[in-house]
Amino acid sequence: MTYQLVALMPMRHNSERVVGKNYRAFGDGRPLYQHVLDVLLQCSAIDRVVIDTDSPLIAEQCAEKYPSVILIDRPRHLRDGSTPMNEVLLHDISQVESKYYLQTHSTNPLISARTIDSAAQTFLANYPTYDSLFSVTQYKTRLWDQLCRPINHNSNILLRTQDLPPIYSENSCVYVFERDLLIKNRNRLGFRPFMFEMSPWEAVDIDEEIDFRIAEVVFHEREAGRLKI
Repeated sequence: MTYQLVALMPMRHNSERVVGKNYRAFGDGRPLYQHVLDVLLQCSAIDRVVIDTDSPLIAEQCAEKYPSVILIDRPRHLRDGSTPMNEVLLHDISQVESKYYLQTHSTNPLISARTIDSAAQTFLANYPTYDSLFSVTQYKTRLWDQLCRPINHNSNILLRTQDLPPIYSENSCVYVFERDLLIKNRNRLGFRPFMFEMSPWEAVDIDEEIDFRIAEVVFHEREAGRLKI
């Protein structure tokens, strides 16, 4: 069966910087990955959700609690942490066929179904003018390179930071791409990607222990109604 849009969420069992983060209890006690998985299953634009993992624990939990989710056992040659994500995605799309794919990560637990649906709809509405989409966070701050050269400002003209031209960071929350593009270019980004801007609150990504703790604070503030994201 060929789908229109399939969501891919790859996860490794081991994590180098935050041990066991994908299945560690987060916020309300659910494992971290379940926060994003529950959001994906709420999205109207997504036909099926696929989890690629080498984790027996995650696979067992998903098989029990999420029977509609397609599980892919990641092959041994793709399990190393240095394996490029595009290679993992190429394997995934060979297992579940769809015209388009949306990829996200379990480490963005504050992302909403509204944002994911909006990203998918934005891509579909603008394809093929834009051949892919990735989410970004806007920054207005003075940036410098390693040689102390200004990147996005003139150091002789002290503009207020709010008046600086915006610069964008790829936040790794959402990627949308066509199947054929990934196969042809071996890259989830094409030649004309659309930068989809999203809230920095939703874009919190967990790489280090401090990120985990900050994300939990934001989660509890949001759930208590003290923070509107």
